[in-house]
Amino acid sequence: MSKVLARRGRWSAYKLVMMQAAVAGGASILFFAVWGVQFGYSALAGGSIAVLPNFVFATLAFSHTGASSAAKVIKAFYWGEAVKLLLTIAMFSFVFINIKVAFMPLFVCYVLTLIVHWTAPLYFKQS
Repeated sequence: MSKVLARRGRWSAYKLVMMQAAVAGGASILFFAVWGVQFGYSALAGGSIAVLPNFVFATLAFSHTGASSAAKVIKAFYWGEAVKLLLTIAMFSFVFINIKVAFMPLFVCYVLTLIVHWTAPLYFKQS
């Protein structure tokens, strides 16, 4: 039963990550179409900085479930959040050091992707 619950939670988290990826991709295409390649590439980098750490978090956080492994569940969530934060910092550092990006589309797409995460309860109805 606990494996089923972990799978269900992981699937819900993956649906949110897919929704974030769709918003990041759409924003990147919009920036590319309106302002050109560098803006589109910058927006894609910003969306990736938001989506990839959330995917890693979803994978790590929903690896355990159930009352018998409550300590493992909490540890997995803390570990997932720590890895997510460090990965976000590393990705921002990598982009700023190694890639010439336009800051406005990078941060706009990053924030748009985070807004999808913050407003997730509006999109997903729990039964």
